[in-house]
Amino acid sequence: MKGVYGRYLWVDLSSGKIGEKGIPQRWYELHLGGRGLAARLLLEHVRPGTDPFSPENALVFAAGPFQGTGLAGAGRHVVMAISPKTRSIADSYAGGFVGHELGRSGYDGIFITGKAPEPVYLVVYEGKAELRPARDLWGRCTGEVEGELKARHPGVRVAAIGPAGEKLVSQACIIHDRNRAAGRPGLGAVMGAKLLKAVAIKGHTDKPLADPAKFAKARAEFAQELLADEGTLRLGEYGTARGLTWLSEMGILPTKNFQEGVFDFAVEIGGEKLKETILVDRDTCAGCPIRCKRVVRTEFLGREVLPEYGGPEYETLAALGSLCLVSDLRAVALANQLCNAYGLDTISVGVAIAALMEASEKGLISERIPWGDGKALVEWVEKIARREGLGDAIASGLEKWAKEVGADFAMTVKGVEVPMHEPRGKVGLGLSYAITPRGANHMEGLHDTMLEQDSPTPELGVTSRYDRFSLEGKAKLVVLYENLRSFVNSLVMCAFTTKETGPRYNFPKIRALLGYATGVEIGPEEMLRVGARNFSLLRLYSGLCGYTQNEDRLPPRFHEPLPRGASGGRPMDPRLFRKEIEAYYQLRGWDEYGPSPKTLRDLGLEELGKLSEAAKLSEKGS
Repeated sequence: MKGVYGRYLWVDLSSGKIGEKGIPQRWYELHLGGRGLAARLLLEHVRPGTDPFSPENALVFAAGPFQGTGLAGAGRHVVMAISPKTRSIADSYAGGFVGHELGRSGYDGIFITGKAPEPVYLVVYEGKAELRPARDLWGRCTGEVEGELKARHPGVRVAAIGPAGEKLVSQACIIHDRNRAAGRPGLGAVMGAKLLKAVAIKGHTDKPLADPAKFAKARAEFAQELLADEGTLRLGEYGTARGLTWLSEMGILPTKNFQEGVFDFAVEIGGEKLKETILVDRDTCAGCPIRCKRVVRTEFLGREVLPEYGGPEYETLAALGSLCLVSDLRAVALANQLCNAYGLDTISVGVAIAALMEASEKGLISERIPWGDGKALVEWVEKIARREGLGDAIASGLEKWAKEVGADFAMTVKGVEVPMHEPRGKVGLGLSYAITPRGANHMEGLHDTMLEQDSPTPELGVTSRYDRFSLEGKAKLVVLYENLRSFVNSLVMCAFTTKETGPRYNFPKIRALLGYATGVEIGPEEMLRVGARNFSLLRLYSGLCGYTQNEDRLPPRFHEPLPRGASGGRPMDPRLFRKEIEAYYQLRGWDEYGPSPKTLRDLGLEELGKLSEAAKLSEKGS
C-alpha cells in the first residue's frame, strides 16, 4: 500500500536504544493507519492490566496516510496509551503541525516504551532520531520548552508536557505547538511517568503516493470546496465558540456542573464577544485554509494573557465558563493559558473545578470556592497543576476523590470527565458517552442535532429526520456514525473538514483522495467496516481489562430533567436507555465483554478471536 512508509520508529527509554520496526502490510490494508495501527500495536505489545505509569506501558504517536501531504484537515495525529483514567487503551488527537512533520519523517508513527533513567527528550530530525538530556527542561512550562527546543533544532515542531505531566496529574495532557492539546485520557501523565519531557520532529521526505498528480489536484479542490461552504467560513471567523450562545438557546449548554442547560451570561463568553474584545489573530493547522484557531491577548488580575498560548475554544469556554458560572472572558482566557502552560486538559479541569464549587456549596469540603468566581477558577487551575492541598486529591483522579467525599455529582464516565455537550438534548450522544471504551467522548459519537434536517446522509441510508430527544432506535444510528468517525480517526483527519450530513457530505471525495494516496479504492460499506474494525480494537482491549456492559452508564444527574430552557423537563428514561445499550451490543455483535470471536472474524480479525475468549476466561477465573 502506498501513502505509508511501512515502519515505525521504536524507542526503548529504559535502555536508550532506538531502532525501527516493520509493520505487516496486511495491517495497513486492514486498519489504514492512525488509531487502528496504534491500537493493534498496543494489543500486541502491552499486556492488559499494565499499570499506566509503569515502564511496560507504551506511548504511541501515530499518523495516517494523509499526514505530511498538506491536505486540509490532515494536520492531526493520534496519541495512544494505557490511560490512567480508564486503565485501558485510549486515544487522543491533536492538530497543529507535529502530525505534518511526523508524516514527513520516514515513519508512520513512534512507539515509545520503558522509562528513562533521567529526564530526556526525543528529537527526530531529518531522518535521524536520538534521545537528549532534559534535566534543564524539567519543571518548565510548555511554551518555554518549545522555545528552547526550536532554538536548538531549527524547524522542529514540538509536543511537550508541562509541570502537571511531570507530577502525574491525571488531567495532564500533551501540548503541541504551545496551544494544541492531546487531552482527555491523561496521556501527559503517562509521558511524565516515562521521564519523557518532549518529542521534537522535523521531517525530510515526501510521502510515496500512488498517484501524486491526481492527489494534488483533488487536494486543491478539497480545500476550495471547504472555503465555499458558509458554515466553514463562519467557523474560521468565530472558531468553535460560535455555537456557545446557540447551544444555550437550545437549552443544552452545560452550566453549573450540568445542573442546567441555560447560561444567562452566555453572550459574555461566546464567539462573537471573543472576536469583539480579546481576539488579535487567527491560527491554523498544516495545510488548512480555515484558520479556526483563536489567538487572544488580554489580562486578568494583573497577569497577561499572551498570543503564543492561543486562545479558548468552545470546549474551554464552556468548561471553564458556563460550567463554573464564570462570565468573565478574561478569567477564562487566563485559565486556558495556564492549562496550556502547565499541560492540563481544559475540559477535565473545568469539570473538576465545577465539582469542587458544588462540593463547597453543599458543605462537603472546608474550602470556600464560590460559583462564578474568576479568581477562584484561576487559583484552582494552579492548585491542581501543582498538586497543592485539595488539588492533590483532584489530581489523583476526580472520580476517586468524589467517592471518598461522597459526592455523587462528579460528572465522569469510566473515569473520564464529561465533555461540553449535554446528552439530555442529544440522547444518541449520551449512548456514546456511556458505551465507548474511551470514557465520555464527544468526538466520535452521534450528535443528534446533525439529524434534524431532511435526508441527512443518503449514501449511508439515513434519509429521514430524527428527534434529538428520542431514544427509540438511536442505537443503530450511533453505531453508524461512530463507524464513520472511526474511519476518519484512522485517516487522522479533522472533524471540521469532514462533513457527515447534508449537501456538503464529502466522504466520496475523501475516499477518492485515499485512493490517489494509497492505491486502495473502497466504497461506503468498506469505509464503515474499517471504522468498525478499528473501534472494536479498543473495546476488545477494555474487555481484557475487565470492562463489561455493566460499566456502560451515565452519571445519575443525566437521568434527571433539566429545570428550564428549550430542553427542559426531558430526562433520559433509564429503562429505555438500558434497552438501547443492549440493542447497540447486538448490532455490533458484542457480548458483555466486547466483540465476540465471530464478530472479529467478520471484521477480518480472526487471529484476535483467542483474545475475546481470554476476556471471559479471565473474568471467570477472578
